[in-house]
Amino acid sequence: MDLITIKGLSKTYGGDAKRVEVLKSIDLSIKKGETVAIVGASGVGKSTLLNIMGALDRPSSGEVLYKNEPLFKYDDKKLAAFRNRSIGFVFQFHHLLPEFTALENVMLPALIGGASPVEARSKAEALLKEVGLGQRLSHKPGELSGGEQQRTAMVRALVQGPDVLLADEPTGNLDTRTGEEVFELLLALNASRSTTMVIVTHNERLAGRLTRRLKMVDGNIREE
Repeated sequence: MDLITIKGLSKTYGGDAKRVEVLKSIDLSIKKGETVAIVGASGVGKSTLLNIMGALDRPSSGEVLYKNEPLFKYDDKKLAAFRNRSIGFVFQFHHLLPEFTALENVMLPALIGGASPVEARSKAEALLKEVGLGQRLSHKPGELSGGEQQRTAMVRALVQGPDVLLADEPTGNLDTRTGEEVFELLLALNASRSTTMVIVTHNERLAGRLTRRLKMVDGNIREE
């Protein structure tokens, strides 16, 4: 089954003489459990596409179907609930809250989603232990290494059991060895949970390890 279907998706910014067309009538389908790499030069619209897929931004035209349901028929409040329940996000920079511990950071999406503190803590602890951070639960982001911070961000994205994980250059801020470890962990989490993953990356070698590789050129996308 197609989990995400994109039809005629376009995104423009500005108006009249300053109008910039970032995405140009993109059609794309992504099935449940797939791992998809999106590659391309800087500024071609990769992050914009990812943000629209995850309902962080709205298209100028076209539509995104999630399990055959039009996503942007919802208002902002319902889209926020959808993101919390169904989409996990990992960015190049971890965006962890510095005043909270690793455990508290991971618990937050579950608490926002209505889980009890006991349930949120149980889910967060289990995930952090799964990625080797069982001894770092009480550490704040400033006390964690770059790889540990990104692993914490990854499990925060997964604590709600989303159908889709969207990752924008998740290894771009890490050294080569640590980046490969984080990438291996993403693949392992996909294998254990069948979580669909769409990953924007400049790393061609890592992109080649995913089940599909898409290239963006001038706001268009093609399969490779």
